[in-house]
Amino acid sequence: MDAPELFVTNFNPRYTGVSSTAARLIPHHARRHALRLVGHPLPGCPAPIPAAEAARLCRTPPPGRPFAIWHVRRNPEMRVALWLRDVRRLPIRLVFTSASQRRHSAYPRWLIGRMDAVIATSPGAAAFVRADATIPHGVDTARFVPDPAATPAAAGLAGTRAIVAVGRLRPGKGTDLFVEAAMRLLPRHPGLVAVACGRAQPRHARFVEGLKAKAAAAGLGDRILWPGDVPAERMPALLAACDLMLTLPRSEPYGVTPLEGMAAGLPFVASDTGAFRSFAEAAPDDEACGVIVPPGEEGLDAAAAAADAILSDPARHAAMRRTARAVAVERFSIKGEAAGIEEVYRRLWAGEIGSARSGRA
Repeated sequence: MDAPELFVTNFNPRYTGVSSTAARLIPHHARRHALRLVGHPLPGCPAPIPAAEAARLCRTPPPGRPFAIWHVRRNPEMRVALWLRDVRRLPIRLVFTSASQRRHSAYPRWLIGRMDAVIATSPGAAAFVRADATIPHGVDTARFVPDPAATPAAAGLAGTRAIVAVGRLRPGKGTDLFVEAAMRLLPRHPGLVAVACGRAQPRHARFVEGLKAKAAAAGLGDRILWPGDVPAERMPALLAACDLMLTLPRSEPYGVTPLEGMAAGLPFVASDTGAFRSFAEAAPDDEACGVIVPPGEEGLDAAAAAADAILSDPARHAAMRRTARAVAVERFSIKGEAAGIEEVYRRLWAGEIGSARSGRA
């Protein structure tokens, strides 16, 4: 087996948005490099190895390379990689992906400043780090595809049309705002159901139960659906069966679920957080794939009105579906993201970036 030249870390046992980003990219990079996943397993990826074994494999440079690359995405991963590079003096260099669109606190800033290369996932994220490249997250446009024959019933949902939100069920993700907007939309659209995909952590159980009770009291309990965590293999078919993504988080580092919906042909209404505005602005000037509204309660009226207008206009809805798919394919494909990251790796191995940042040759 070839000596590894690329190590991708996943130190969090929970499957988070960061985990899913790594999982989407690893198969693409594994086709080009001798790659090891370090830490916890990820679906569809090679079996992981412990950090101690990864360190052993890095004692000498891989054949044909001056060093191996560690691609890290979390503070603990940066910390371990720095220890291996700067204390144990192993021949490795460090790439960090930053999605946060806010000023990092002092410790993460110090860690990020010691990376050999930094990738920002959006212009907003690039404003808070010294990025070597800005590469938006991508989506598998061969897996998430429109299906004109898909219906909510075929995806196991009641109703003839559906709006959907995907993510943890909690206030920060705007689950309550989704329910409030749905309660305004459903009476105006017979046959429409609202689907809140995701799970609630125990501390948010009462929050979700309160939302269910509120919907039931309004006579809409059977039209606001809570399927829980939808398995990854079922998500493409579920999104293809829906008509609109309504995603209203109060804050979001990036937010990839609208991209998955766009690839499946869903227009979106989203709060102005994360990278959502960049998705909408990627559409041609005379077309649209989504509508951006203010975050939080301030944008609730606008979100409900925008969703109502899209769902009430079949011609506009069909045009937005086409544009959403086109934008996802042309601007936000996983192949494009992987290619951008490969260019960062190439530049790092070639010595074009890295030495000025870390002070290492």
